[in-house]
Amino acid sequence: MKQNEEKVVIAADHAGYELKEHVKAYLTRIGIGFEDMSAPQLDPSDDYPVFGFKAAKAIADGSFKQGILICGTGIGISIAANRYRGVRAALCISPDTARMAREHNNANVLVLGGRTTAPQMAEKIIDAWLDGNFAGGRHSRRVDLLDKPPGV
Repeated sequence: MKQNEEKVVIAADHAGYELKEHVKAYLTRIGIGFEDMSAPQLDPSDDYPVFGFKAAKAIADGSFKQGILICGTGIGISIAANRYRGVRAALCISPDTARMAREHNNANVLVLGGRTTAPQMAEKIIDAWLDGNFAGGRHSRRVDLLDKPPGV
C-alpha cells in the first residue's frame, strides 16, 4: 500500500453517507489523511452536485491532488466532478477498474456507489486506486485531450 503524505478530499451526499463513514475509518486505519467536504450529518435533502462541485473545485484549484466521492450509484457525483477542468473522476466498481483508471486515465478522483459497493469491496478498490500509477506514454496524449474538448 502506497503511503500518501498529502490529504485526500472526500465528499458524499446522503446516499453515500454510510459508505463515506466506512471509507473515512478505512483511510484512518491505513494512514491516509483526508478532509471531509460533505454535510456534517446525514440529511436526506442533500444534493450530490453540491458536494461533488465542492470537492472537485478543491482539486481543480490545487488545494488537493486527489479525492474520493460517493453518491448512490456514483454516476451523478462523477458527472458533477468532471465539470471541472483538470478533474478526472472515475466511477470504479472493482480493483481492476480502479487500477486501469489510474494507469490509463490518470484518474485523480475515485468515485464509488454508496448503494452499489459493499464496504469490503470499497477497501479493495481504494487500495488498487491508491497503489496505481499513471502509465504515461500514449495515454498522456489522450489525457491531455480531456482538457481540450473540440468545439469548446
